[in-house]
Amino acid sequence: MLQEAISIWLRSWRSLIEILLLSVILYYGYLYFRGTRGAKVLTGLAIIFLTLTLISTLLNLVVIGWIVRSFSVFLAIALVVIFQPELRRALAELGGHPIFSLTSEKRETVHDLAEAVTQLANKQFGALIAIERDTSIRVYEETGVTMDAGFSIELMLSIFHPKSALHDGGVIMRNGRVAAAACIFPVSQRETLDRDLGLRHRAGLGITEESDAVAVVVSEETGAISICHRRRIERGFTPEKFRQRISEILLNQAYEEEPSAEQLAGEVDLGAAGDHPLVPDQEERRDDRIAV
Repeated sequence: MLQEAISIWLRSWRSLIEILLLSVILYYGYLYFRGTRGAKVLTGLAIIFLTLTLISTLLNLVVIGWIVRSFSVFLAIALVVIFQPELRRALAELGGHPIFSLTSEKRETVHDLAEAVTQLANKQFGALIAIERDTSIRVYEETGVTMDAGFSIELMLSIFHPKSALHDGGVIMRNGRVAAAACIFPVSQRETLDRDLGLRHRAGLGITEESDAVAVVVSEETGAISICHRRRIERGFTPEKFRQRISEILLNQAYEEEPSAEQLAGEVDLGAAGDHPLVPDQEERRDDRIAV
């Protein structure tokens, strides 16, 4: 009896592995395509294909069965064409995994970015910053104003000031420099997103769906900080938690802030950062067209 059980197991273990692999592929494929524009198309095609197959089998409809079998190859090619954007994003996401990533930001750049975002949030300046990684996003750089300037906190505050000519759009960072400003990013069309997300957040999420870039979003209404990466959005960061999280993403390690002279002397005033606006008439600024 034991020998028969072992013999059956040896004959069937390959089938069990195949079933397990197919189950995993179908499950994660469902999770990936769920909520995309192609999900309804895929559901409709699957229903038609299964219905025709079932009817031809039960009623022994030879012609319909032959048509279904003949068109199955063409259907596979059609699926590749229909879901080309989703498949391209999936392959780009796989290639952009941290294991295969060749891009690493400098600690000084991440520190300045965290400080700039903190000040933007304190002043409630709406902002959208995309950090380019391995996948080029030059196609979106061409939609804005080319700058190629060194990154600085003052530059970020100037760009995203509500009365600046460049504030209505996104900034692209490349190799620690500001490549372009006022860029137009693709807007995510996923149906499962929270309806409270505004255009700026959807644009930040959209650029991460098309590339492996990391997007940072600051809400103009609330000053809330969000991070978009790998087709996901993380919201509700405090300045300290944002520093930690952006360091984990860009540096693959925890954030360690270098103490300043005031901190060493124990004279830091945490409330001073947001006491003085950049301009005295900040309250009179007009509404941002892409405010969230």
